[in-house]
Amino acid sequence: MATLEQILQEHSLFAGAPAELIRLVAGCARNRIFQAGEYLFREGEPANEFFLIRQGKVALEINAPGRAAIVFETLTVGDFAGASWLIPPYRWVFNARAVELTRTTGIDAACLRGKCEADHELGYEMMKRFLPALVTRLHATRLQILDVYGKH
Repeated sequence: MATLEQILQEHSLFAGAPAELIRLVAGCARNRIFQAGEYLFREGEPANEFFLIRQGKVALEINAPGRAAIVFETLTVGDFAGASWLIPPYRWVFNARAVELTRTTGIDAACLRGKCEADHELGYEMMKRFLPALVTRLHATRLQILDVYGKH
């Protein structure tokens, strides 16, 4: 059975990370399993944890008044769900729902924020890992919007 440190080292978000960073993050981590249809988090709730996806699929959804939730991205193995833990007021701005049985490593956000506050080098390293992934997601969402609304 793999340790949390080994699991983190194998996840794409922490590829090539220094052992000390892995050790610090592992101290805030735990394994989590979500059944199909179960929510990892919901819009408006406190962003207390983010998730590294190890198996399964997670749908990111936005709520639309008078309509069913709209899936704008589906995450798979190697992705992470949740970045709202980084930005005050630390509340989720969309939903994340398991599409199928999903195994994750949950990272306690308050624990990791505290460590980042105490060690700004750790905080900078976390930002360097999250920001490129977020920019990639933003670009993919932009392309989806162009594809849906750009055709006349």
